[in-house]
Amino acid sequence: MRGIHNIWRLIRTGATLERTGAMNFVLDAFEAPKAVRVVAKALAIPFKPLGYKGDPNLKPATRALTALGPAYIKFGQILSTRPDVVGDEMALQLRVLQDQLPPFDTKAAKAEVEKELGRSINSMFSEFSEPVAAASIAQVHKARLISTGEDVAVKVLRPGIEKAFQKDVDAFYLAARMVELFSPGSRRLRPMDVIEHFDGVVQGELDLRLESSAASEYAANTKDDAGFELPEIKWDYSARRVMTLGWAEGVSLGDNDAIDAIGVDRVELSERILALFLQHALRDGFFHGDMHQGNLKVAENGNLIALDFGIMGHIDEYTRRVYAEILYGFIRKDYKRVAEVHFEAGYVPADKDVDEFARALRAVGEPIFGMDADHISMARLLAYLFEVTERFGMETRTELILLQRTMVVVEGVARSLNPQMNIWQVAAPIVTNYITKSIGPKAIFSDLAKTARVLSRFGPRLPALVEAALIRQSDTLPPSPKPFKRYIVLAAVLGAGAATGIIAIFGALG
Repeated sequence: MRGIHNIWRLIRTGATLERTGAMNFVLDAFEAPKAVRVVAKALAIPFKPLGYKGDPNLKPATRALTALGPAYIKFGQILSTRPDVVGDEMALQLRVLQDQLPPFDTKAAKAEVEKELGRSINSMFSEFSEPVAAASIAQVHKARLISTGEDVAVKVLRPGIEKAFQKDVDAFYLAARMVELFSPGSRRLRPMDVIEHFDGVVQGELDLRLESSAASEYAANTKDDAGFELPEIKWDYSARRVMTLGWAEGVSLGDNDAIDAIGVDRVELSERILALFLQHALRDGFFHGDMHQGNLKVAENGNLIALDFGIMGHIDEYTRRVYAEILYGFIRKDYKRVAEVHFEAGYVPADKDVDEFARALRAVGEPIFGMDADHISMARLLAYLFEVTERFGMETRTELILLQRTMVVVEGVARSLNPQMNIWQVAAPIVTNYITKSIGPKAIFSDLAKTARVLSRFGPRLPALVEAALIRQSDTLPPSPKPFKRYIVLAAVLGAGAATGIIAIFGALG
């Protein structure tokens, strides 16, 4: 229920941060101004005893987020890849959220597997280990198939995770409503749409059948990508709350010493990670949306192995072209073209001045391009771009939220391998190649061919459709409804409005 009772959840969030000692840590990490610190403390301290205690053996930030639940853990996972944003110490604390959370009982996992697959554990697996990794939503066990003797990874959702996640998401909806109510200037950010997008992503992650399907599609798209591999999905051993896939042997991408020990060039690996992400996003429009260190391994042969396909991003071809042109414009320092693309796509209201917007974009790009390679940051560019677009009334593009967030995460992962990586140097050839293929002369003929195929399918209906359109165009305005009919329409509208108001009131109270 998305009612007022969720205020309690938000209050307890602040109380938990204060009780676990994470409040000051978080405020320091984000360099919060004094006014924000005063307000945060004033709201949190009175409710401190009501906060969750958490595991005292964990560091403050990790202790608070694990106590608060899976949605907060997801947020911490993202922050763990951004030491340049939250600092090295906090990023290190949050790193355990990726795949080192407390597991649930193996007996419960086995019971869930048997329930979902309709077979006993002993009839399917000759071995079934204790948990080898535990994350916010599920945990993984290593097992061996009786049928083939192959080692596999069995992913099982945490008991009750659906209800727990929904509780957090409901509180986020309330927070979004409060932001819209008390901060009218933030409405252009469409906070409710942002939370709805997050909710949709989470719901997809809670159905492992969808994850299996996404992994299969991702594997088909990337089968020819050099230095990249995915484990094979075992459909006969997968269901809604259980997913089985081939065992992937390798070292964690978060362990630089282990990567060095197997002789993998971390500089080349960092560039490959960013290049692969851009290729998947631009070429396929289907990309891994959760590429933190806990979901990536490096095989002994140097191949990058991706795991956990619960969050996958999809962007249509038109949006890909827009995004690529924006990146391409920044790479070439063609700020006028970047501004024009924003206007052409409808991202910025048409009544704004395109030349003024281009000058504002130059103020974003030039300082960044003047930095040393180890200070050039996609996160910083997006932050500056956000400030500029806010001034020009650009609304939040929910279809790009996951893409932008993942790009920031991927940059953080790549920089953990090679802090001196120049992201523009890596991105330039991939973006340029995509622009050449998707916006040049070849793309025009390709678009025309697609249009012709669509028209051919509607060919038999085209004459009738054109005739109907012409008739509608030539018709005069319909006569006004009779007074009695107008009253009926008015009464219906008023009645629907009253009902909607009553439902909203009861919804808020419930």
